[in-house]
Amino acid sequence: MFRLKTTVIATLVVAHALTGAAYAAAPEAIVTPLMTKPLDDYPGKEALMISVTYPPGSVDPVHRHHAHAFVYVLEGSIVMQVKGGKEVTLTAGQTFYEGPNDVHTVGRNASQTQPAKFVVLLLKDKGAPVLVPEK
Repeated sequence: MFRLKTTVIATLVVAHALTGAAYAAAPEAIVTPLMTKPLDDYPGKEALMISVTYPPGSVDPVHRHHAHAFVYVLEGSIVMQVKGGKEVTLTAGQTFYEGPNDVHTVGRNASQTQPAKFVVLLLKDKGAPVLVPEK
């Protein structure tokens, strides 16, 4: 019985290590700033528009934006989720929203073989980072 428990624990440790390695080896998203515009009617705020390309198999770390984030999918398919929300798969022409207090728990390309591309409009504090990793 002790040997069986040891084998099960060892298997879980190896599986966890392999899963972590798979995420660590996943290609990173390619983020391209498109436009930044101060929002004069809202002192201290700015709009930032970025394009994001997820290579096949790309996975984002858990993070926050501390901004209103409006996502519009241009091509491919992405999977998104915020803490407390449902995981959704989005395709070209579909949208997603994240609020300033949301924790972005899932952000990834739904495909292991095709890239995905989307545009994000962030309404945020001037000079604030686009993404803050969640601890």
